[in-house]
Amino acid sequence: MTAAMTTVYDFSAPDLYGREIPIRQFKDQVLLIVNTASHCGFTPQYAGLNDLHKELGPRGFSVLAFPCNQFGEQEPGDAATIERFCRTIYDIRFPIFAKIAVNGPEAHPLYRWLKQQARGVLGTQSIKWNFTKFLVDRDGNVVRRLGSMAKPNAIRPRVEKLLEA
Repeated sequence: MTAAMTTVYDFSAPDLYGREIPIRQFKDQVLLIVNTASHCGFTPQYAGLNDLHKELGPRGFSVLAFPCNQFGEQEPGDAATIERFCRTIYDIRFPIFAKIAVNGPEAHPLYRWLKQQARGVLGTQSIKWNFTKFLVDRDGNVVRRLGSMAKPNAIRPRVEKLLEA
């Protein structure tokens, strides 16, 4: 008997209020999982991520944001500060999880798994910076890893292709 293959749905993570959210709650959706930061040169991507979420959400798409303070200490705030920033400045409508580590021994298990599924440049596993994105299909499998420079609108065709699959 072989063990079932792990998918993104086997993980859970706390939201900004500390409630444990099973990722299986997003089962059968195409997901874009992003490590975010409020004080980063890429922070304006929040607007494009929110647009994707609002426009493609009805078709079964969701952005999942994971704030992280590991890169230049660009997410120093507590949960309330992060939420206030995201909701007030960008009117974010997608789920924002509690601040996590994405690299090192304290890395969240979800991120340890994501990095194994889709390696970065030259086969590296570690996340290089804020706004690294993992595109996940409806079956919970990582399809692609995209770096910080990948703008949300440029990812849209890939998302739509997965939504149509």
